[in-house]
Amino acid sequence: MGEHNVAHDSRDERTKEAEPSSEGVPAPEGPANLIDTDYVIGQDNLATDKLGFSIDLHGKVFTISALVTVFFVVITLALQAEVEPLFNAMRDWLTGNLSWFFLLAGNIFVLLCLGLIVSPLGKVRIGGMHAKPDFSYSGWFAMLFAAGMGIGLMFYGVSEPMSHFGAALGGTTVEDGVRTDWAPLGAAADDPAGAASLGMAATIYHWGLHPWAIYAVVALALAIFSFNKGLPLTMRSIFYPLLGERVWGWPGHIVDILAVFATLFGLATSLGLGASQASAGLSYLFGVPETDATMVLLILGITAVAIVSILAGVDKGVRRLSEINMGLAVLLLLFVILVGPTLLILTGFFQNLGAYVVNLPALSNPFGREDANFTQGWTAFYWAWWISWSPFVGMFIARVSRGRSVREFLVAVLLVPSLVSVLWMTAFGGTAINQLVGAGFEGVQDAALELQLFVMLGELPLTAITSFVGIVLVVVFFITSSDSGSLVIDTITAGGKVDAPKPQRVFWAVIEGVIAIALLLGGGLVALQAMAVSTGLPFTLVLLAGCYAIIKGLMSEPRS
Repeated sequence: MGEHNVAHDSRDERTKEAEPSSEGVPAPEGPANLIDTDYVIGQDNLATDKLGFSIDLHGKVFTISALVTVFFVVITLALQAEVEPLFNAMRDWLTGNLSWFFLLAGNIFVLLCLGLIVSPLGKVRIGGMHAKPDFSYSGWFAMLFAAGMGIGLMFYGVSEPMSHFGAALGGTTVEDGVRTDWAPLGAAADDPAGAASLGMAATIYHWGLHPWAIYAVVALALAIFSFNKGLPLTMRSIFYPLLGERVWGWPGHIVDILAVFATLFGLATSLGLGASQASAGLSYLFGVPETDATMVLLILGITAVAIVSILAGVDKGVRRLSEINMGLAVLLLLFVILVGPTLLILTGFFQNLGAYVVNLPALSNPFGREDANFTQGWTAFYWAWWISWSPFVGMFIARVSRGRSVREFLVAVLLVPSLVSVLWMTAFGGTAINQLVGAGFEGVQDAALELQLFVMLGELPLTAITSFVGIVLVVVFFITSSDSGSLVIDTITAGGKVDAPKPQRVFWAVIEGVIAIALLLGGGLVALQAMAVSTGLPFTLVLLAGCYAIIKGLMSEPRS
């Protein structure tokens, strides 16, 4: 099947008044290059409302995804003692042997995005040449950021800069010719200023251009093939330039099933981190026992709130929660900047950005690295985690980015959140490092990872209030992630329908919570990391294919 340009075909001319299709994917507005296919969204679905509620799902994708996931949960809960060493070995083998592959892929995604920003292809508009944005800039940025990395920034904002600082300051240690320390690059032994600079550069590397480029690749591919070319908003559509009509058969089913697994386990990793941090915060503030039972109850409670949000719909539920959370996050950030070492944070922002740029070539080098613990234990895990999150974040970003030009989209998705991440890490991590180096306070350094944020806030005024806000932020980021994630998984398992019945979305929200519980009980954070890495690996291949598809798709689009 070929393509035809709706601008030159009066029968398919799309205007602002064009009605959205029954599946909820809006028709292109103005000239766009539709793919001419006989496939109808939802044609392979099982649809009925005879069960007391409606279902409308892709039989093969939904059934295989659901059965394998439920089987995994049952086995993990039934054999908790046996699966923990298995998770350990799986994570260590994948990061130990394939860290170069994850690092190389990450570099490709960044180069593609930067290249598109400056190329003529940046003029293509998502949704057709006359498409108008669905959301204001403020609403759009809030949803981009809350979906993208809210829980991670809360968990690692203090702990990662402190970890890299401590490792770099300690210098390198070699046993049997192999480095055993966790310092990035060559470390900065006994040099507090150098260790702080290197530690912040390494942190920004993990939270800057690379993760956002991963999200941008998936989001842009989905947006172009859905809103400009009329294909379902599901991962298989990206493969149309490679597979043609075969994407509607088993090759496409496998891509969508992989996307479901990657999303589920990437989300479960974040939900597990969020639960452990919220539990630590409640213990620190109110003396609530920091036990597995507390974390399970937190996950259950937050999943219940996420279900209420799902039933309220995207515009009312996710958007409002995202905006509330962004407001709280900005207030907490401003508070730390104003009452913390203000001048140090403001000057540190530019110094850390400079250190990031200077160290970026060395940090992103995939080959011949001596800092194996850093590249395997930190970077490879992160890239796999971001990639496993990418179907979820990418599809969500695609859904809320219609009407933006490719250049506007990439600048917003790549550069703006990266700069906010730099400021966040500088404020929170820089304050904690200053408490240690400047005031000799070792509390943050000695605290568990999930507790370090609260210990750092404990040295600032209004501790009880700010720590409580921190817990609320973790919880609401948790809710928006669960809400957005279930929306995306439901779209994939409903064959690309974006307005499938809500009971299906509720089902996936429950499954996400259950997986997080199973992994926490079956091996803790190691189990969470192992599943994020193992599902991120095959999906890296999907993203690399998506790079080719983006260029192919954009080259056939009319440019404004």
